[in-house]
Amino acid sequence: MGKLKGIIAMLLVMLLALSVITACGQKPSEEADKQSDQEVEVEDKDKEDDKEDAPEQEEDLDIDTSKFVEVVWYHLGDPPTNDQLNLAAEEWNKILEEKVNAHLKINFIEWADYLTKYNLMLASREVLDMINTASDWLDMWPNAAKGAFMDITDLLPKYAPQTWSEVPEEHWDQCKFNGRIITIPEDQYTQWVNHGFYYRGDWAREFGITEPIRHWDTLGEYLQKVKDVKGVIPYDVAGSKANEILDYWMAAYTDSICLEIPGNIFYSKSYDDLYTVYSPIFDDTMVEMAKKMKEWGDAGYWRNDVLNYTGDTREALKAGQTGLDGHHTQTYASLRVDMDEKQPGSDLQMFPMHLQGGKNLIEMSITHGAQSVAASSENPERALMVYDLMRNDETLYRLLNFGREGVNYEIVDGKRTRPANFDETEHSFYSNFWGGRMDKFEMALPSDRVYDKIGDLYAIYDQYKKPYPYAGFVFDKTPVETELAALNDVKTRHQGPIAFGKAGDPVAAVEKFREELMSAGYDIVLAEVQRQIDEWKASR
Repeated sequence: MGKLKGIIAMLLVMLLALSVITACGQKPSEEADKQSDQEVEVEDKDKEDDKEDAPEQEEDLDIDTSKFVEVVWYHLGDPPTNDQLNLAAEEWNKILEEKVNAHLKINFIEWADYLTKYNLMLASREVLDMINTASDWLDMWPNAAKGAFMDITDLLPKYAPQTWSEVPEEHWDQCKFNGRIITIPEDQYTQWVNHGFYYRGDWAREFGITEPIRHWDTLGEYLQKVKDVKGVIPYDVAGSKANEILDYWMAAYTDSICLEIPGNIFYSKSYDDLYTVYSPIFDDTMVEMAKKMKEWGDAGYWRNDVLNYTGDTREALKAGQTGLDGHHTQTYASLRVDMDEKQPGSDLQMFPMHLQGGKNLIEMSITHGAQSVAASSENPERALMVYDLMRNDETLYRLLNFGREGVNYEIVDGKRTRPANFDETEHSFYSNFWGGRMDKFEMALPSDRVYDKIGDLYAIYDQYKKPYPYAGFVFDKTPVETELAALNDVKTRHQGPIAFGKAGDPVAAVEKFREELMSAGYDIVLAEVQRQIDEWKASR
């Protein structure tokens, strides 16, 4: 036994010595570290694989999706006239039910008097989950001030993790009201919604107008020739477009930049004078516009009953029954394709207003299109989970935006096109989804329904464009809400007759317009806007 104890003691001494040598020499330690690193790497790789395999929305095990919910999402636009959206919904709801135990139902707010309907819906606290919004044309900030949208600051990282990580911090800052995030920006989609006129290039050349139209005087020459030669209404336009006419003129004849204040009355002077607030309605430019529109109206460039006309003037253009239409660049990109089919050789062209002067072409605000969770939502967490998938899952994205492959579209040579048996009435697909469109999916699958040379127009814009200068400025209309409403009422009553030359003497009409604006509190609102702009400037 004593001999055995001696052997054990000797072995222990040898092992101790070996450990000291190893520690001094480092070689075995390095191997151990290397092995340890490899084990960590394998472990991390396994974790990454697990992360990729698992549904994104299930990464956080605290998320309870055991209760089935229906997410109600309101889009701006007229509802589809066929059943294709419902059929696509059946497909995407199968996926959503599997991933997050939810269905998505889309409802629509029709374009006719859309802003009134939109604001009333939010004010009434109708139960809904997601809704389109926009800072520059859809009263996002006024509705945020009224508490119409939910604070989603703390919800986004957990329930919309991919969207949260892909939107830069500085973009989230532009989505905050009183320091809290109330909307999700459409910040990863390239678009131009600067407005302008569409005219027939073939007719223009026939009339001897060989260069692209870039001036209202040239446009007038074109309209006169359409009347004389073609025998159709030169500019078949609805009375509801009066505000657009005013905006078009200001874009062409001033350097001013319209501020995101309801009513489109208040502007900054120019890009070189961003903080001086005024209204071009009080410039000579307004009088010149009134004179020109009286001249056009007297010449018969539109219907005598234009102020009350509500017909589909775009369809009239497609049918060859008018020579002019107007909207923004994105509309032109698709309308050009339609015209090529329905009026072969028409060579539809666009006259963008800002290119007449080229000094106030401003890039889009990232909140021109956005999505908010309604304050009335009973399922905000699930709504964000659905949104995250719709924005980032390509299969769901295609179903929501393009419909069903093989029915609503097919892919030929890398482009979306219509199937051979496509019927416009039966198979057209429409969801009017915006506020979450993504270049990574749109550009990966371009459509033959988009003009393939639209990039040429974008290249021209790139020569003139300027960055959006008012990111982060939120106008609080509370101090002047009554006056602002009165101003907008005055504008609504006067803009139609002036824009279409139906107000009698144009100089007197503009003067009366201005007098009523002053009586309604123009100076009061101007002073308040200027005060808030000054404060915002000082805080930057």
